[in-house]
Amino acid sequence: MIEVRTPGRVNLIGEHTDYNDGFVMPAAIGYYTVVHARPRTDREVMIRSDRFGQPALFTLGALPRARRGDWTDYARGILIELEQHGATLHGAALDVTATLPIGAGLSSSASFEISIALAMLAVSGITMDPTELALLAQRSEHEHVGIRAGIMDQFAVLCARAGHVLMLDTRSLAVDHVPFGAGARLIVANTMVKHALASSEYNQRRAQCEEGVALMQRRFPEIRALRDVSLEMLERCKADLPEVIYRRCRHVVSEDARVLDAAVALREANFPRLGRLMDESHASLKNDYEVSCVELDALVEIAQRLDGCYGARMTGGGFGGCTVNLVAAASADAFAAALADGYRRATSITPDLYDGTPAAGAHVAS
Repeated sequence: MIEVRTPGRVNLIGEHTDYNDGFVMPAAIGYYTVVHARPRTDREVMIRSDRFGQPALFTLGALPRARRGDWTDYARGILIELEQHGATLHGAALDVTATLPIGAGLSSSASFEISIALAMLAVSGITMDPTELALLAQRSEHEHVGIRAGIMDQFAVLCARAGHVLMLDTRSLAVDHVPFGAGARLIVANTMVKHALASSEYNQRRAQCEEGVALMQRRFPEIRALRDVSLEMLERCKADLPEVIYRRCRHVVSEDARVLDAAVALREANFPRLGRLMDESHASLKNDYEVSCVELDALVEIAQRLDGCYGARMTGGGFGGCTVNLVAAASADAFAAALADGYRRATSITPDLYDGTPAAGAHVAS
């Protein structure tokens, strides 16, 4: 039997920059999608999950193209992409369990689809370059799920190193593994809400960024993506942009700069500086990108008032899900208890808390 363990990820800073060819700084976390795979003698793929009801059955070579709008789209999509890429897949029985929460903004979808892909490749005796697989999984979400996701999630859950944060250039896919110092801890807090508009708003934000690029290309034709725009260039184009487009672009351009600054701060173990950048990131996501919500803002504001907190921000696509909190190591336990209590008092919701210690990427064993 083959076992695949694929973590989730938390994004320390760099939100909504990956689909703009920008910079991100995620880390894998020790909560997993686990697949136990056994080969079959036919061309059928049976997938059972402890998270979902009925199992899914697919026939390789005759995979349906229509979306169902549920978890099976992620499995079906990655199977289609692997076959189109030329992989000769064998039939398999896949049993899926998970400790990674769904809908929390911790990349449960990327973790699931990468786990399915790695299990099918292993059963079929095929190896694939991690970057190549990450790009296939991203294409699967675009074509078969309908979410125009960036590359960060798939890359992070595949390529992470324990004790390190990934500094990823999403244009070149160059990565630097930056050690996460012992003086601080990452604590992830779940608002326990996920507002229904998340997926539609995600695609809308991407379209707004693309509109901003198209308008600024009239003045700066060399621009390919918001990655290529400086704050000075953006200000020169301000009069050419609708107000909401300007604010969307201002978030992305300023966020890219924050990620680069954050990488320097982390290498220097300058946690106060890193925390301030995280605070600025949340304010930008709330005010310019408008992807926060009441519950996320409450968690961030409570955290920022607590002793030992260097910085806090929403993480993930937004409209619910989780916050990530950078906390002095000596204060971490007291901080976690106070954060949970404060959020419960403010909202009558008890948050789930997760250890954000950077973990290793996906692992295949037989």
